[in-house]
Amino acid sequence: MIAVSNVGLRFGDRKLFDEVNIKFTPGNCYGLIGANGAGKSTFLKILSGEIEAQTGDVIITPGERLAVLKQNQFEYEEHEVMKVVIMGHKRLYEVANEKDAIYMKENFSDEDGMRAAELEGEFAELNGWEAESEVAILLKGLGVSEELHNKKMSELVGSDKVKVLLAQALFGKPDILLLDEPTNNLDIKAIQWLEEFLINFENTVIVVSHDRHFLNKVCTHVADLDFAKIQIYVGNYDFWYESSQLALKLQQGENKKKEEKVKELQNFIARFSANASKSKQATSRKKSLEKISLDDIKPSSRRYPYVNFTPEREIGNDVLRVEGLTKTIDGVKVLDDVNFILNKEDKIALVGRDEIANTTLFKILTGEMEADSGSFRWGVTTAQAYFPRDNSSYFEGSEPSLVDWLRQYSPNDQSESFLRGFLGRMLFSGEEVQKKPSVLSGGEKVRCMLSKMMLSGSNVLLLDDPTNHLDLESITALNNGLTNFKGTMIFTSHDHQFVETIANRIIEITPNGIIDKQMTYDEYLENSDVQKQIEELYA
Repeated sequence: MIAVSNVGLRFGDRKLFDEVNIKFTPGNCYGLIGANGAGKSTFLKILSGEIEAQTGDVIITPGERLAVLKQNQFEYEEHEVMKVVIMGHKRLYEVANEKDAIYMKENFSDEDGMRAAELEGEFAELNGWEAESEVAILLKGLGVSEELHNKKMSELVGSDKVKVLLAQALFGKPDILLLDEPTNNLDIKAIQWLEEFLINFENTVIVVSHDRHFLNKVCTHVADLDFAKIQIYVGNYDFWYESSQLALKLQQGENKKKEEKVKELQNFIARFSANASKSKQATSRKKSLEKISLDDIKPSSRRYPYVNFTPEREIGNDVLRVEGLTKTIDGVKVLDDVNFILNKEDKIALVGRDEIANTTLFKILTGEMEADSGSFRWGVTTAQAYFPRDNSSYFEGSEPSLVDWLRQYSPNDQSESFLRGFLGRMLFSGEEVQKKPSVLSGGEKVRCMLSKMMLSGSNVLLLDDPTNHLDLESITALNNGLTNFKGTMIFTSHDHQFVETIANRIIEITPNGIIDKQMTYDEYLENSDVQKQIEELYA
């Protein structure tokens, strides 16, 4: 068990935590959520001891081992992969090293023999003899190939280093596991393996993630960081989100009779329990959900941007025809005879291992790049709006403010009050609209690009990884906006739930052809014939 008592932390005039009292118990996975800058990563650092709170205490049950996902992938460059993982269990690593050093001595004394015997006993108690086989299982599950297990970390690419650090945190069944954005830089297979690992993990997990599908899959509870406090709720992220929205609605309907509010809450919980009943965690906590009262659910202080794409013109049947597109970049053929037809009802997700191929296709379709061969043709009724993966060039001009920046993309020369109101709905309020575009954060730039697209009134959207840099609130708002969009779309995203809830067609560009399936993302991942075809095309 790990708990905090009266923990407080302040940076200057800003209060991050104020008298936080919370207990995390074994057998549960807690998703720590909060707005960007609320202090989620800082709170994990307080729990791990990396940062000391100004007030209060962190209490860990004596004898329990805590493991943390390290963020510095260059920390162990001169160490072998296998040893880096074992370092996750500090005591086991120390015992193994001391034991090996004794056996290496030329003059082995009786005292050395007694010490070695003690260490051998402790080594066995710590499951040291199974350590290397456990490491191999972890690395294999995360997709680190066997030939890399005895290489130095400096010889690995970044994505493999991240997987090794994750294996380090998971190694040795820690009693308490702290994970800050564990799915970053992981491929879909590694994420699926990690989900299963955490679902079956019997100890305490506290995780920070922007991946809603991951939080929904693994979390038994949500720890919501809001108003400088942390409140624990039973259920996964979707339950927290929907219940907080319901709480806001009930709060706004102050004139409603209490019986009506209770009835609405009961209907909500019954619906959620039915939808989530397949989940092992949700099923085990169904009784807890049913005990929730009106006082238990609270509206959040989170602000969600207003995302709504409204086409000015209805799209015709002739949307896009792509024939034989081929493109080589720096001697590598990234597109090879790509053919497909985009239909008016399509919301296509481009998925797969080659992000360069997807981005290249977007650039060709928007005229930013020319294909080596092949052609494409947009229908006469189409109007396209494009969200590029790299949007930095859009913010390098000399516009003095966000209002001026947005005005250049306003088709009807809208008034300043209209543009201010539009930016306000995208969470740029008050004096924030006078910011220089060049100083915006990554997430702010994304919200500006989405504003530009909304003003265009386009009926075809091309979006290359729009969820990158966004917080959970903005991802949720964009997800809802694109789900409701009445036009046609091609997009990419690393957010599983985003792809699953929007796309009705999946295209994967491989080195040996494309896979094109009219199905949802989950159906695509779960279809054994499709997965076999993918492996053959990548072979």
